Amino acid sequence: MGDIHGRLDLFEALIAAIEQDDASAAPAETAVVLLGDLVDRGPDSAGVVARARAWQATRRVKLLAGNHEEMFLEGLSDVAVLRHFLRHGGRETALSYGISRQDYDRATVEEVQQLLSNALPEEDRQFLSSAKDYLVAGDYLFVHAGIAPGVPLAEQADHHMRWIREPFLDHADPHEHFVIHGHTITEGLDQRSNRIGIDTGAYRSGCLTALVLEGTGRRVIQAVERDGATHIEHGALTA
Repeated sequence: MGDIHGRLDLFEALIAAIEQDDASAAPAETAVVLLGDLVDRGPDSAGVVARARAWQATRRVKLLAGNHEEMFLEGLSDVAVLRHFLRHGGRETALSYGISRQDYDRATVEEVQQLLSNALPEEDRQFLSSAKDYLVAGDYLFVHAGIAPGVPLAEQADHHMRWIREPFLDHADPHEHFVIHGHTITEGLDQRSNRIGIDTGAYRSGCLTALVLEGTGRRVIQAVERDGATHIEHGALTA
């Protein structure tokens, strides 16, 4: 699943659709991979994190670290990182954890750091801290942002896997694995010969995407906000 960015409404709808889809299919060993950036920008990051934790308690849900989780966690101890975090959607995250708008607006950045540290449940902190940088399943590599082309997986830097755009996005040659990633928003799926990007910009577009991989088959399930309601849409991709 691509970047959720605080859109609990779309996340809940997509969870329900995935559960229904899985229940109606033949028995299989199913796993869900969240590609990171659960938090920031949208209205309910706290709700998304809590729902992801609850979902993980009932099925195999793997969490990958996004650059926004990195900023969130590092900002709890580094004021410079916190400033960057707050400018890129962290304000919405802080408010979702129960910090009042009045307290936030009056606080210095050091005071916001303390407010956020006090407000963040230890369970959420541990959950976000447990996120992995990548996951390999068969020929697929799941990662938040991408990888540095030509660098062996074991030598990839955390920064690349959480933040990279170029030269990854324009790299046309095969990688060691076929890469599934988020991080870079595109209007539809960004399907290339060596990768698929599935960040459809949920927080601003109202479209949250899950890519379903079954053997050599590929299809999508999307929660789409349209005309004031959330709709579930299904589609097939060519391998």
